[in-house]
Amino acid sequence: MKHIYKSVFLATGLLSLTACSDFLDQSSPSEMNDKVVFNNEYYTELTLNKVYGGLTQDKTYSQFMPIQAGLNTDCELIDGLGSDAQNTTHQRGVFNYNASPGFADLETVWNNMYGVIEDANLVINGVDNSSLIEEGNESRATMLRFRAEAKTLRAMIYLDLIRLFGDVPYKVEISKSDLSNAYLGKTDRDVIMENLIADLEESIPDLPWAGEQTTEHVTRGYAHGLLANIALTRAGWFIRESAKEGYITATKNSDDNYPTQRCDNETRKKMYELAEKHLSTIINSGKHALTSTPEQYWLDMNVGNLQTSTPENLFEIPMGINKSGELGYTVGFRVNGPTPDYGKKGNSTGTLKLTAPYFYSFDRDDTRRDLTCATYQLENKSSYTEAMLGNAPFGIYCGKWDYRKMAGNPTWLEAVLAGDEKAKICSGINVVKMCYAYVLLMYAEVVNELHKTQTAYGTDLDGKNCTLSAYDALLQVHQRAFTDRNAAATKLNQLIADKGFFEAIVQENAWELAGEGVRKFDLIRWNLLSDKIDEFKSTYEAHIGNDDGTGAKWPQKIYFNYKKNSDKAYKEIDQSSITWYETPADTKAYEANKDSFGKIDTKQKDTNLPSISSGLNTPVKNRYLLPLYSRTISTSNGTLKNSYGYN
Repeated sequence: MKHIYKSVFLATGLLSLTACSDFLDQSSPSEMNDKVVFNNEYYTELTLNKVYGGLTQDKTYSQFMPIQAGLNTDCELIDGLGSDAQNTTHQRGVFNYNASPGFADLETVWNNMYGVIEDANLVINGVDNSSLIEEGNESRATMLRFRAEAKTLRAMIYLDLIRLFGDVPYKVEISKSDLSNAYLGKTDRDVIMENLIADLEESIPDLPWAGEQTTEHVTRGYAHGLLANIALTRAGWFIRESAKEGYITATKNSDDNYPTQRCDNETRKKMYELAEKHLSTIINSGKHALTSTPEQYWLDMNVGNLQTSTPENLFEIPMGINKSGELGYTVGFRVNGPTPDYGKKGNSTGTLKLTAPYFYSFDRDDTRRDLTCATYQLENKSSYTEAMLGNAPFGIYCGKWDYRKMAGNPTWLEAVLAGDEKAKICSGINVVKMCYAYVLLMYAEVVNELHKTQTAYGTDLDGKNCTLSAYDALLQVHQRAFTDRNAAATKLNQLIADKGFFEAIVQENAWELAGEGVRKFDLIRWNLLSDKIDEFKSTYEAHIGNDDGTGAKWPQKIYFNYKKNSDKAYKEIDQSSITWYETPADTKAYEANKDSFGKIDTKQKDTNLPSISSGLNTPVKNRYLLPLYSRTISTSNGTLKNSYGYN
């Protein structure tokens, strides 16, 4: 990442030099770009690295996209409850689907994302007009790779813009000095996605696989996976500004004025077949594999170990310690205040929270439960200790990012210990845009959908059968989370028997990917977002029982012990001792206790629960899309306007 930050600085300086009239024999600025920048591998790479650098801004992928944009779902919540959830100009209201065009972050996100697109367009246009891509030139392969990376990053950003805003302006050329192409109206998102698919099909052969190139740059595997994800999004459900002729309108969660629709069955089948080919190609390549355990995977992510041999990640956006990256700082296990081990400030602000029904959805032997759901925090108040959160059914921290693991990175630890109580030390933890577990889940879904059986095998781009069946792919993800993998297979088979194969995929998606900004967009394309949120709320109410405390299905109080021989400086909870599932006969055998999720709390039930995702179906059904910021509209020369009932 140090190389990229240095390169961004150099690229910025390089481009600014083109204003000097006597630079390099008094060439004009346009000639300078063509002859110097894009007819030189080194300068072209600097300009490409500026595109990567743009992804490290707070309101692109350092904070907004990986943490906020994927909220709310049935298991992931913004930390806004009660009246906070109604604040239309704050993230706490916006991600409870109570947004307004006055939410200022919308302008910054919009401008920053399109700024990166402009930088990508500059690279693509420059390479297209470079003499270095002529047949026989020794730099041709490298320059085509640079262009392919830029096109893939541009496709990634456009997909995310579509997910956030729906139809958006589609600009694939550099801006003209007379601004004649600066004020564009919206392009139908289906047209955009079809163009993105074509761009990726063209780019894939020019990209190296992981192992040939670091996963901190776009890899061939990621381009295959992104194309498949775009195809599935194209095939899925979307709220529309108006009904599209020939499209299928949903029978549930669809607004009369802004219907939720998907494409016709023929197009949908074509998109699924396309996804199958590209996902099968990734699997058959053997270039990616699951890490041995979820614990090892998250340890690698927290300390910044970049896997180089069959990595699980297909592409991770590189961040820089104390420069960018809020994973572990804004989201993660909570270090509440100053501690001798982790500095004077502590973390996490806990913008992203998980829920009690999600915690209890895990099998008790699933190692992902306690890895993902941090039901306690580290504090240094009356004593230095791990403290249970208590009855916080909508306030569980996401433990995938964890200071206690991050301390294994000496560079980060040195920075955080040197900071004062006001210091914001960016973690530098990379943002994963796609992992192999997600490839396997998409593959399982696609093959089952196309062939109507979990035992079917996909076909790759070369016409070869995939090495895995749909069931095999799902089983790989599920089994990894269990110590007893035979027992895991038995439990998965029972889940499939009870709920069906597709519902097992939907559930595995939550267990594997919660907190990672993925689930919301899958629920949207499945048209399950509203249903799953309703299901989570009903599950909570059903398990807390009656107002008098009777009928609770979860323990109202939990009991636990602290470790007797901990090697930590703080009191460490013995996680295996916590009585999550039943009240023990001998409560005196436990050192401590706390009220738990099963205890009735009228504020949680009657105020907080109804406020969660309260704007999703009012005043417009299934309105998960964000509005355009008011100034974005007012400065568009009349080409843009809001829809979906936003004023």
